[in-house]
Amino acid sequence: MNANTCIQPPQFLPLSPLYQQNFHIFTQKPQSLKPTKKSCYFSIRVCDYSFKGGVFRTQKSRVKCSVSEVEEQKDKQQKVVKRAYPFHNIEPKWQNYWEKNQTFRTPDEVDTSKPKFYVLDMFPYPSGAGLHVGHPLGYTATDILARLKRMQGYNVLHPMGWDAFGLPAEQYAIETGTHPKITTLRNINRFRSQLKSLGFSYDWDREISTTEPQYYKWTQWIFLQLLKRGLAYQAEVPVNWCPALGTVLANEEVVDGVSERGGHSVIRKPMRQWMLKITAYADRLLEDLDDLDWPESVKEMQRNWIGRSEGAELEFCVLNSDGKERDIKITVYTTRPDTVFGATYLVVAPEHSLLPSLMSLSQRESVEEYKDLASRKSELERTELQKEKTGIFSGCYAKNPANGEAIPIWVADYVLGSYGTGAIMAVPAHDTRDYEFATKYDIPIRWVVKPDDDDFSESGKAYEGGGSILNSSSSTSGLDINGLHSNVAASKVIEWADTTGNGKKKVNYKLRDWLFARQRYWGEPIPVVFLQDSGETAPILETDLPLALPELDDFTPTGTGEPPLAKAVSWVKTTDPSSGKPAMRETSTMPQWAGSCWYYLRYMDPKNSKELVDKTKEKYWSPVDIYVGGAEHAVLHLLYSRFWHKVLYDIGVVSTKEPFKCVINQGIILGEVQYTAFKNPDGNYVSADSADLSGEIIQEIIPEEKVIKSGDSFVLKGDPGIRLIARAHKMSKSRGNVVNPDDVVSEYGADSLRLYEMFMGPFRDSKTWSTSGIEGVYRFLGRTWRLIVGIPLPDGTFRDGTVAIDGEPSFEQLRSLHKCIAKVTEEIEGTRFNTGISAMMEFINAAYKVSQWNFPI
Repeated sequence: MNANTCIQPPQFLPLSPLYQQNFHIFTQKPQSLKPTKKSCYFSIRVCDYSFKGGVFRTQKSRVKCSVSEVEEQKDKQQKVVKRAYPFHNIEPKWQNYWEKNQTFRTPDEVDTSKPKFYVLDMFPYPSGAGLHVGHPLGYTATDILARLKRMQGYNVLHPMGWDAFGLPAEQYAIETGTHPKITTLRNINRFRSQLKSLGFSYDWDREISTTEPQYYKWTQWIFLQLLKRGLAYQAEVPVNWCPALGTVLANEEVVDGVSERGGHSVIRKPMRQWMLKITAYADRLLEDLDDLDWPESVKEMQRNWIGRSEGAELEFCVLNSDGKERDIKITVYTTRPDTVFGATYLVVAPEHSLLPSLMSLSQRESVEEYKDLASRKSELERTELQKEKTGIFSGCYAKNPANGEAIPIWVADYVLGSYGTGAIMAVPAHDTRDYEFATKYDIPIRWVVKPDDDDFSESGKAYEGGGSILNSSSSTSGLDINGLHSNVAASKVIEWADTTGNGKKKVNYKLRDWLFARQRYWGEPIPVVFLQDSGETAPILETDLPLALPELDDFTPTGTGEPPLAKAVSWVKTTDPSSGKPAMRETSTMPQWAGSCWYYLRYMDPKNSKELVDKTKEKYWSPVDIYVGGAEHAVLHLLYSRFWHKVLYDIGVVSTKEPFKCVINQGIILGEVQYTAFKNPDGNYVSADSADLSGEIIQEIIPEEKVIKSGDSFVLKGDPGIRLIARAHKMSKSRGNVVNPDDVVSEYGADSLRLYEMFMGPFRDSKTWSTSGIEGVYRFLGRTWRLIVGIPLPDGTFRDGTVAIDGEPSFEQLRSLHKCIAKVTEEIEGTRFNTGISAMMEFINAAYKVSQWNFPI
């Protein structure tokens, strides 16, 4: 380093605040100090210039630093100088200001004469991995909307919290021996710091976590209200039991017969479980969808999940080996009673309660083996339309009540014990599933419906539509529906069944009652006890809530099917608060869904210890105006929340029938595009369109710099004849394509990350991450910054204040500005953020063309 070199000291020297303005540092040659092998020390004279009384005055002092330190800090300074947009100064300054001044805090008492805007994110599960760049997509959108509404004079509620109970935290705790409370708090702290670094305008004073006793006190209170009204009950039901995890799993937690977490085998077995009677609200859940501003696809998914259908329950009498009627009847539900004459066999689910009475002695062993195999399949596997149907003959027959024929009773896993009656009448000519099954097992197929267009064939495939009825008359039963149209025939069959005692009209739902118990430790305790002498269930007193989760050192599965809480012996043994009799606490816990069903209400009044939410506050803030989250929650989370909300509406806790006025599903951010080439066994590249992917082909990931686009395809730059496969995958640790937002913020700043995610494409569509794309928006921010504050000073820093321009703006300048304002406002309100950003880019381009703003960009 040469003498008299001018450096900016605040970047690297430990100077006092006095040296923060108007100074230079001059180096002198080493005097008494000798350089060592590791570093060379210099005596540095520091001159501070101040301006007092019209005269520059100096004050000198000496500091000591090494050459390596100076050079290292000089390199850092040069990197800072290169930042076209100085986010490293801007973002911390304003984030600190917002936090210190509680800029985004929503007061407990607001001016209710002003309009309100409640914008909510589906709150995250705080995993140890922290955020990835997919998370901020929705959070940025809600943040933009919240800021817009604040500027438009609305009272804005924009909170954040944590859905923190559940299986992942418990499994991590078991694997590491760390209590889930510790890992959960650590993960929450990490998520919070990441969100704050991104500058979101959340009201952190309203932060909640489902694991806090003062929160789940009210989750337990809601359960007690359900229990009082008969909407919570216990039943013996088939469940997904995972022996390795020691818990019941929800259907969505089982993939291809194994647990989603850990890949452990899952079996179906009956267990006594807590259930919530969501089916009692099925019609209301359907009807009220029509008034919601939700994506039609989401509403249709909910309708299909509820699955309301009208049909009939018909009774089929079981026959003994002599063909005589036994005192056993199988009830089936059908939406097509008009096809009853075409029923050539019955199917019962492997878990049907009557199956032990239906197996013949010769078939018993085979049926038991089949039941065991079926228990290892998930419901999704069993009902998958494309899979080959399997089944086994029970060895028993039943009588078709319409024509008196004896038809075989089969056991097949494509029928579920939890849907309808757990049994069906199979009409293979007019149901695709039944047709495939009958064809495989050589069961008779009888055609009883002729299509209206006369295009009728009795071979090849089933006909599932309506038409004229044929082959459907019996003098024995007195039922004749030949020649009638399907709709008329169905009504006549129902009337006949009701008159003769062979059945009745029935409305059915695919929706099943909600399995509301988990054999886990890390969840909300269920606030009931069981009397030791009678086993009778008794609720704990509301005044004793919350029932806190006991501390356990060993929360591993018991191996017996009992939940881990059974190990808390002193906690389990208690007394019934009403009678004082000895009792045992419930040791199952609530599912993770419980706390997330109602959290939007608690944000309105998070510190209320006397009631779930103050009625005045709830009436002002309800419903949530915009609710943003992933499409993976389009069915169950929204359905469960709507169910609880309607119960709370019925008991007067909330004032609206629905919790969420508008739901928006953001798209997925995929990892960067990967380019895959193929090599033959000789190591030579082969084009993707000619590669035999089923043969001995070697795949190789090609870096982007070696790829060019040719027409609609991507090819090797060095050999354009080799076409590549270009594909973006969902971000996952296993693929190694996860992008950490911390890294992006460190290099480009939070503003760049937020802007890029909004600019990638339509908010609701899936998008592919591209590092070059974020570099583009970073340059745009730099251009915008220079337009406002001017070009950098010689040392690379920017002057304080903004560029001042003499004269009034022209009409065209004002027109350009106001067009931009109008367009951006319109696009934000329509959640078309990418086109709003495009409008801002157009305005910046126009601004740079104005002559008095004509400086280097």
